[in-house]
Amino acid sequence: MTPNPVRRTRRGALAMLCLVLGACATAPEPAPVVVALTDASPQQMVAAIREAAGDGEGELAVQPLRDGRIEDLRERAVREEASGDYVAATATVDAALEIVPTDPALLQQRAELALLLGQFDDAEPLSQRAYALGPQVGPACRRHWATLEQVRLLQGDGDGAAEARAQIGGCRVGVLDRF
Repeated sequence: MTPNPVRRTRRGALAMLCLVLGACATAPEPAPVVVALTDASPQQMVAAIREAAGDGEGELAVQPLRDGRIEDLRERAVREEASGDYVAATATVDAALEIVPTDPALLQQRAELALLLGQFDDAEPLSQRAYALGPQVGPACRRHWATLEQVRLLQGDGDGAAEARAQIGGCRVGVLDRF
């Protein structure tokens, strides 16, 4: 039996087509390697955020009205976090956010819990939402910018971290003189 020249030509053409298409295909770009600019633990990052906030003494500090329906949840979340149970604290804050989804203090607390849980991608949008909804002065403002600084350090974004750090000072507004 002699090989069919047409069939052999088709196979050769098909093989050539496969080689050409294979040569055109490119491997996907590897994901860029992110080198964190901090070696702080999540607990150290949150401590730095809260330290940056300060106590608000001697400055204008706007305190939004708090919803009484969630005060017990807020206090429970603080106790759970203090005991190291970040998962329970997160669930408690999430339950409070279901009741009052626009509470800036809860959103900031949730952002800090996200850091403690290693959910770094969640921390930034939560903190940004807290900033947008809350007072853009005082300790709450500084916590927001300090959170962004920490997240950007984790992302390897030195310029973004420096920019966020510079914004912290702009959150301090002196007490108004009364005449």
